[in-house]
Amino acid sequence: MSISNHPNPTVSILERINDPADLRALTESDLPALAREIRQRIVETTAANGGHLAPSLGVVELTLALHYVFNTPDDKIIWDVGHQCYAHKLITGRRERFRTLRQPGGLSGFPKREESIYDPFDTGHSSTSISAALGMTLGRDLKGDCHKTIAVIGDGSMTGGLAFEGLNQAGHLDKNLIVILNDNEMSISPNVGALSSFLSRKLTGKTVVRIKKELENLLKHSKAGENILSLLKRSEESLKGFFTPGMLFEALKFEYIGPIPGHQFEALLETFRNVRDFSSGPVLIHVLTTKGKGYRPAEERPGDFHGVGPFEIETGKPLTVAAGPPAYTKVFGDTLVELAEKDPRLTAITAAMPAGTGLLKFAERFPERFFDVGIAEQHAVTFAAGLACEGLRPVVAVYSTFLQRALDQVIHDVCLPNLPVILAIDRGGVVGDDGPTHHGVFDLSFLRFIPNLLLMAPKDEDELRHMLLTALHCPGPVAIRYPRGPGLGVPLTGEPRKLPLGKGELLQEGEDVLLLPVGNRVAPALEAAAGLAKVGIGAAVINPRFVKPLDGDLIRAWAARTGIVITVEDNAQSGGFGSAVLELLARRGPAGVRVKTLGLPDRFLEHGTQPGLWHQARIDAAAITAAALELVQEKKSTS
Repeated sequence: MSISNHPNPTVSILERINDPADLRALTESDLPALAREIRQRIVETTAANGGHLAPSLGVVELTLALHYVFNTPDDKIIWDVGHQCYAHKLITGRRERFRTLRQPGGLSGFPKREESIYDPFDTGHSSTSISAALGMTLGRDLKGDCHKTIAVIGDGSMTGGLAFEGLNQAGHLDKNLIVILNDNEMSISPNVGALSSFLSRKLTGKTVVRIKKELENLLKHSKAGENILSLLKRSEESLKGFFTPGMLFEALKFEYIGPIPGHQFEALLETFRNVRDFSSGPVLIHVLTTKGKGYRPAEERPGDFHGVGPFEIETGKPLTVAAGPPAYTKVFGDTLVELAEKDPRLTAITAAMPAGTGLLKFAERFPERFFDVGIAEQHAVTFAAGLACEGLRPVVAVYSTFLQRALDQVIHDVCLPNLPVILAIDRGGVVGDDGPTHHGVFDLSFLRFIPNLLLMAPKDEDELRHMLLTALHCPGPVAIRYPRGPGLGVPLTGEPRKLPLGKGELLQEGEDVLLLPVGNRVAPALEAAAGLAKVGIGAAVINPRFVKPLDGDLIRAWAARTGIVITVEDNAQSGGFGSAVLELLARRGPAGVRVKTLGLPDRFLEHGTQPGLWHQARIDAAAITAAALELVQEKKSTS
């Protein structure tokens, strides 16, 4: 096995930890062994269930040190994004349920307030921790409490503008807030790192803090003293700025400490105790960690083990799965390269997700036309608008759940000036194990009300190719939403072709009911139609292709012919595709048509498999069939 083993496997420290109070009862010498056991449990569980492995392995010592020094749950730890929270969950009363991680009805892969009092804030999107922690800090002070608030944020999340908005206000308010910068990317030589760590830890000690305050008070009482104090401060800043990146945070009025080694308990515990006992204003502790620490495959390839499916522990190789159709994401990436070969205007933008959005091949082939802007979706969209102003054709590839963060930019910077920006919206619909923070189930609702925006959803992976070419030749903004996971296995034949704008396609005729599914619901609707035919019910099926504009002529004609319409979408019912069809029929008829909308309920869906969630939300083939049978029977009874 590639992961380190406990020296005495018959004695388990982890099994004795039911909450952080049990952790604090241990001696410091017990902590390294506990860290090894926790890594073992994390690897075993993610090997079976999948999950965010490398981030959680990288913060085991950091997690233990925080809970060991601070008095949680009174002191509050807010994990940014939260994909590094597995060790935290194991020592906060969820050890026995940890095997249910990301399973239906089991533990969430992210912090959740309803799951534990040790999770003070729900997380799942990046860069939120500092703002949330500052709000809690102010709430604490207004109530007259005295607990500590700690935000743990990764270097990747620090590329999000929201993090700096929080830092800016925190420095201005000068409140007692602790920010841990978990840096698993920066390379610092051992000598410089050790010196910086030594200086930072020693300069937070009780004696030094007292001497500094007394010296400051003494020198402030004379002009000469103020000059000396100013010189001393500049000298200290020069030293720290030379050896560390602390000047940026000092400029934001944070006390900067670090970098310190994030896998050495002695350094972590001493620093945290000093900050806990002697800090009175905002402080940032810079901790250096190794992503995937303790499991060789994850250390060597941290990107591959950031989020994983089930894998073989000995080798780190994914468990063998039957070969299937290519994923929508891959088809998108391949098609974009194909189109870019012929159109030099085409550029691609991602917000720190080049692999997840299928752009690695594009980045390799056209590095000068590929832009990774970091975790900054708002900037990505407005940056794309700037490119479009210069005559380029930018494609912003983004997960649906993350596009939510850039709605204002889509409206104000892209659609208002009617710029030809293409939004390639991956993971549209439920996504599975990552749960409610990552389900992309609102995009049809929050995009279709925006003027000038053309909104499409392909029925299969081949239609996605045609929609991309169609979008490339549109004079204004276009959004294409497609689901997570493999396509249907349809042939990808010929070159992409332009689709007629605003026109749907009639896939099947039928006189009893009209099925109007959108995107990935077309296939189950066709399955339902085949089942209905076996019991003598003729179902017409239309693939609308365009959510905006709708093909009103086609939909109204078949609605009048059948008298019954059932819409189906992998999106929230409220304001979605079904609402658009209802509005269409209400405005221009025909009258007397019975309409039933099938979509996701008005609540946040938990994690689970995609088929399980579709069944639960009653948008699968069985639910479509049942709805059709019910409406047809009602119509016959009324007649």
